[in-house]
Amino acid sequence: MTFEKQIRAVYNEETITVYQAYRKEIAISAVAHQKFVFPFKMERMTWIKPSFLWMMYRSGWATKEGQEHILAIKIKREGFEWALKNSCLSHFESSLFSSQEEWKIKLQNSPVRLQWDPEKDIHLQNLHYRSIQIGLNGTAVCHYVNDWIISINDITPFCKKIHSLLLDNKIEEAKILLTVENIYPLSHELRKTITDF
Repeated sequence: MTFEKQIRAVYNEETITVYQAYRKEIAISAVAHQKFVFPFKMERMTWIKPSFLWMMYRSGWATKEGQEHILAIKIKREGFEWALKNSCLSHFESSLFSSQEEWKIKLQNSPVRLQWDPEKDIHLQNLHYRSIQIGLNGTAVCHYVNDWIISINDITPFCKKIHSLLLDNKIEEAKILLTVENIYPLSHELRKTITDF
């Protein structure tokens, strides 16, 4: 099956919502300060995901160890697009690089890594398109924490409510609660940068 690459997200003219999962100590401090602070570690790579259901897949509906709290983080669209522009694919693609060595050099020097994984439906089964995961490192983490974040909300109870409905086989009730994610508008140049392979 051929997967199309799409960025679907909740966004407006100025912000886009991304999701992260953390243990209690990091999540509570982040919400209280509306900024990532200790015990969050600036020197570690941090992954942001615009897809709510991919976050649910990754965290097991907030049940996996170290991912018990789901945060919805509104960030500036200009920051999000800076990340895309300054990214490198997390795996080698012969259509983009003449050699693995060339790819490794770019990867080592890039502050952002991109990964495209099959998007999930509400049952966490694969859909026909791929969803983006964005890994921030070094300079990108500094920008994310200090310049891009507009708000941080703990949406764990919301996630658990949807999961509870699914466990009770109340599928339609669960679907109604999902926030609609629309295709994110990308410039032609940016689209080629992140999807032209």
